[in-house]
Amino acid sequence: MLAHGIEAIREHLAGLPAFDTIEIPERRKRFDAAEQVFKLPEGLAVNKIECGGRPAELLTPAGEVERALLYLHGGGYVIGSPQSHRHLAAAIANTAGAVALAPDYRLAPEHAFPCALVDAVAAYSWLQENGWRPEQITIAGDSAGGGLALATLLHLKAEGMALPGAAVCISPWTDLTASGASHQSRADVDPMVTATNLREYAEVYRGDRALDDPLVSPLFGDLAGLPPLLIQVGDDEMLLDDARELHARAEAVGTDSKLEVWDGMVHVWHWFGEYLDEAAAATGNIARFMRVRCPAPGAA
Repeated sequence: MLAHGIEAIREHLAGLPAFDTIEIPERRKRFDAAEQVFKLPEGLAVNKIECGGRPAELLTPAGEVERALLYLHGGGYVIGSPQSHRHLAAAIANTAGAVALAPDYRLAPEHAFPCALVDAVAAYSWLQENGWRPEQITIAGDSAGGGLALATLLHLKAEGMALPGAAVCISPWTDLTASGASHQSRADVDPMVTATNLREYAEVYRGDRALDDPLVSPLFGDLAGLPPLLIQVGDDEMLLDDARELHARAEAVGTDSKLEVWDGMVHVWHWFGEYLDEAAAATGNIARFMRVRCPAPGAA
C-alpha cells in the first residue's frame, strides 16, 4: 500500500524493481494492478464498450454531465490500459462534470505506429457519433498519451476535421529523439523515467517512421491553429523540456498555451490519486480549464 506524500512515494518507487529488468507482459500486469490500489469517485459508472473496433471504457460520474473527455493513457506506447488509468481519467471526469472515454488503443511492439493514432482518431469520432460536438470535447493524455493527444490534433487538422474545444497534456512525451537538456539534467532525480526505457519504447513504437516525424514526435509538428492547450509537468522530470519546448513552440505560432511546472513533482504525479495532495490540486486545475474552454451548452 502506498503512503501519503511525495517523499513517501519516492521511497516506494525506489524500492521497486527497475522496469528495464522486467519483461513487457509483466510490466503491463503490474501497471494494471493499479485498480486494486486507487479509489474511484462515488457513483461512477464504468461501462465496457467497443469503440472503432477496439475495447474501451466509458466512465460516467454521478451528477450532471456537460462535456466529454477523450483520455489517452500513458505507458510509453508499450504498457498501460484504460484499467491502469481508470482512477485518473475518472478523477478528471468527476471534477469536470464530463463523461470520459478511455480507449484501449493498440500497443507496441505488437502494433507499431500508426496503430495507436488510428485508434485515438476513431475514439474521437465515436464521441461525435454519439452526440458530442467537437467544442464540447477535451482530448487529454499523460506521458505517451499526452504525445498521442497532440499527434491526434495534428492528424485532425491535416485531414480538415473539426478540432476539439481543448487539449490537456500531462507530463507529455513529445520528443522521441530525446533532444531536451532535461533528459540529462533530471536523470538523477526522476524516479520513474529512464533513458533506457525511453529508447526502448521509442524504437518499438516508431515503426518505419523517423523519430522526428511530427506524428511520432509532435513537438516537431505545425502547432498553429490547435485548440487551447494546458500543459502540466513536474520540475523533477526527464520530460520537463518536452513540455517546456512544446509550450514555447505553441506560443510562437499563436496557439493559446498554458504551462504549469510543479515544483518537486515526479512524472505524472496525478496518477497517485488520493495519496498525494498535489494530484488532486493538479486535477482541479485541469477540470477548471475544461469548464472554461468547453462550457456547458447555453452558458454565457
